[in-house]
Amino acid sequence: MKTIIAACSQNLSGSRASLQTALRTLLAVPWPSQRDVGSALQLLAVLQWVLSFLLLGIVSLLVLIYLLFTSLWLIPVLYLAWIIFDWDTPEKGGRRLPCLRRWTVWKHFRDYFPVKLVKTHDLSPRHNYIIGSHPHGILCVGAFCNFITGSTGFEELFPGIHSFLTTLAGNFRLPVFREYLMSGGLFPVTRRAIGYLLSQKGTGNAVAIVIGGAAESLSCRPGVTTLILKNRKGFVRMALRHGAFLVPSFSFGENDLFRQVVFEEGSWMRSVQRRFQKMIGFAPCLFYGRGITSCRSRGFLPYARPITTVVGEPVPVPKVENPSRELVDQYHELYIRALLKLFNENKTKYGLSESDELHIL
Repeated sequence: MKTIIAACSQNLSGSRASLQTALRTLLAVPWPSQRDVGSALQLLAVLQWVLSFLLLGIVSLLVLIYLLFTSLWLIPVLYLAWIIFDWDTPEKGGRRLPCLRRWTVWKHFRDYFPVKLVKTHDLSPRHNYIIGSHPHGILCVGAFCNFITGSTGFEELFPGIHSFLTTLAGNFRLPVFREYLMSGGLFPVTRRAIGYLLSQKGTGNAVAIVIGGAAESLSCRPGVTTLILKNRKGFVRMALRHGAFLVPSFSFGENDLFRQVVFEEGSWMRSVQRRFQKMIGFAPCLFYGRGITSCRSRGFLPYARPITTVVGEPVPVPKVENPSRELVDQYHELYIRALLKLFNENKTKYGLSESDELHIL
């Protein structure tokens, strides 16, 4: 009996010593610093955004199709009926949720790069505006962060102005994804949607349009400042019809977020990209960024490069119900001049050299 008690005591002592050793080892491990925690939150914020934009629509569609062949078939059927009933909502003001705009996640998203918004001139709330956003880049990070989230203080810099961002109309045909886009304040880049924002919501509205679109993303790479703009005049015609002032904006650093395999004009791969773009609205870019675990590995996350979006001087535009081609050309030229002025006055402040030029195609 005494032997058993002695053995138990010895085991208990050994267990206590092992526990103390484990605790000492645990306490010796350095706890993550506030900076490490902040970096992790920033990475997670960017990860959820990239996954949402790249996968949410397709995954939701596949899940609903799968559910059609299960006992839960009523869910996709009811949702399809809802989409049919709600079909025109994206072009009639949408369903913006102010709480989503103020989501804390967007502050971590902003700080990852970081993204900064710079104001050069006031915007009067007595007018409406069409903001031209340049360049497109791969995922329009600058436009999204500045004109959709409240993280960079757009409404504080421009009191009385409410910003909206337009994107491909096809995105609003994808289930669940359409609700996500509308809740954030995005709208399809159609005449009807833009016209509604500029005519049915009073004044003080600023509709941001990434004018270069998918075609511009095909030429996106670090050190290149080429815009697709010469033949993009629909936004000017819309501005004239509604008397909306034209405002140029440029996101310095947007093209530095990813590396892209750029195919030369005339190559068969470029032709495939062009045809794909015409059929479905966006261009299949071959790009890469950093990995999830390390900035030295390759992956689908953007590199942490600073983005500075500078909003320029508004170009006053009269309201003309049926503007002539000559009038559209005139204000299109005025807009290009304002954009070139904005670029040249700010390029050396935000990472470019004096010799860098803005090429407009």
